[in-house]
Amino acid sequence: MLRSIPYLDAEMVERSTPMPALIAALRRAFAEGRHVAPARLATDMSDRASLLVMPAWRANVSLGVKVVEVDRDASPAIRATYLLIDRATGTPRALFDGAALTRRRTAAASVLAAGYLARPHSKRLLLLGTGALNAPLIEAYASAFPIEAIQIWGRDLAKAEVVAGAARALGYPAVATADISTALQRADIVSAATLATTPLIAGEALVPGTHVDLIGAFRPEMCEADGIAFARSRVFVDTLHGALEEAGDLLQAIAAGHFTAGAIEGDLAALCTGANPGRDGDDTAITLFKSVGTAIEDLAAAELALAGQALP
Repeated sequence: MLRSIPYLDAEMVERSTPMPALIAALRRAFAEGRHVAPARLATDMSDRASLLVMPAWRANVSLGVKVVEVDRDASPAIRATYLLIDRATGTPRALFDGAALTRRRTAAASVLAAGYLARPHSKRLLLLGTGALNAPLIEAYASAFPIEAIQIWGRDLAKAEVVAGAARALGYPAVATADISTALQRADIVSAATLATTPLIAGEALVPGTHVDLIGAFRPEMCEADGIAFARSRVFVDTLHGALEEAGDLLQAIAAGHFTAGAIEGDLAALCTGANPGRDGDDTAITLFKSVGTAIEDLAAAELALAGQALP
């Protein structure tokens, strides 16, 4: 007999992954060490289309696979589906909107790291970029820090105004800004989620005590922060393997001699297990978290989302 597989669309994924619960789920996944994710598969389907496959599993409990198609000629250009499987039986449990799941877990991972690396009293948030990650990033940071002021920068100021207006409509104190250098002086936390290929963040402009969250630059040719930013910071990553393979600004800082791989202080597993305490009360250090994403986060988010829907 054919059995229908539940599908969680973007709205259902958002509703079933409240940020405090999602951040806690990611913390458990990295602390327990039962989630396993091999290197992602990336291949070109044509000169304008690529395929990414990201698997992960948790002991004999769950298996998940995200399939991402990036097609420059399609709309939207990035499409993703996530499949969650009962590993004990091999039975498919649910399908998810993969793009929504990715947005939620990416924002949650950034704030999970910030909980260890940013000053707990951080009130001023600067977001670089005007894409789809802004809303979950604002939601996630506001759930964990006493945010009183949010600045949003984009190459197109008019678009930054629209994003800030949408945030204000949800009750967040957001304004658009046109000047990154000035905005950096007024920020406790800086979160960049862009497709930049030249640095947006100048290390010389960073104020002591700032926490920098770099989400973009997930390919070697991309870059959101210059080498001085890495040289001046205590640097952490989501996973060592992923960062040293794919994190463009990190790799460029190493190639330019501003930083070394051995200077990376730890990853999310080290922070979540307590092997590295993170900022540990140092109010003057500049901390930097560089992420490229991991399938561990996808699986933990999918498991939480499914539980939140009370599906079989």
